[in-house]
Amino acid sequence: MSKEKILVVDDEQDLVKLIRYHLEKDGYKVLSASSGEDALFLTRRERPELVILDLMLPGIDGLEVCKKLKADSELANTSIVMLTAKGEEVDITLGLKLGADDYVTKPFSPKELVARVQAVLRRSKISPATKDYIEIEGLTIDTCKHEVTVKNGTVPLTLTEFKLLHQLASQPGRVFTRDQLLDAVAGSETFVIDRTVDVHIASLRKKLKAYANRIVTIRGIGYKFRE
Repeated sequence: MSKEKILVVDDEQDLVKLIRYHLEKDGYKVLSASSGEDALFLTRRERPELVILDLMLPGIDGLEVCKKLKADSELANTSIVMLTAKGEEVDITLGLKLGADDYVTKPFSPKELVARVQAVLRRSKISPATKDYIEIEGLTIDTCKHEVTVKNGTVPLTLTEFKLLHQLASQPGRVFTRDQLLDAVAGSETFVIDRTVDVHIASLRKKLKAYANRIVTIRGIGYKFRE
């Protein structure tokens, strides 16, 4: 059974060849582009399931490509994994806000990149309906009952804490910026500003006890739920 189609966008040809080798070895069909313009053209023509997108591109840069793809109703569901050589938090944060699903900082292990690609594609196939009830190794989140249990014991969470946990656990491995988490808890009983997200996360971890290490801090950016 053939796997998904992936577009690799980077102007470093040796790196593209390396990524192509490892993805094709894992069974993916791989296309490549060396500029933002070519990336947009090939995405529209080939409709890949996922784009590995370098941020530093000649012409239209990766952030602008990401923005254009997410603004196109026919391409908005295309998954995006960003590559960044700079590792600057502002670029990563902006890319995630624009709709990218994950990021990898250069230099990176090809095996790590393939694992990230697999995780993003796996998340993209999850039906929204299945997210009403989440069960991860003894931790359950039931949105119908508005209840979180750990090994059959109920965890008393505030509405804000519940929403934060559900948002993170609904897409394990995905990095959420603080702004995205703020949007997720909008309308909660507590007025939440940027830095108070950290306070709620700290309280949530304390209540989750043995499962606290599932919530991982991404320094300067936000949080993710460990797969």
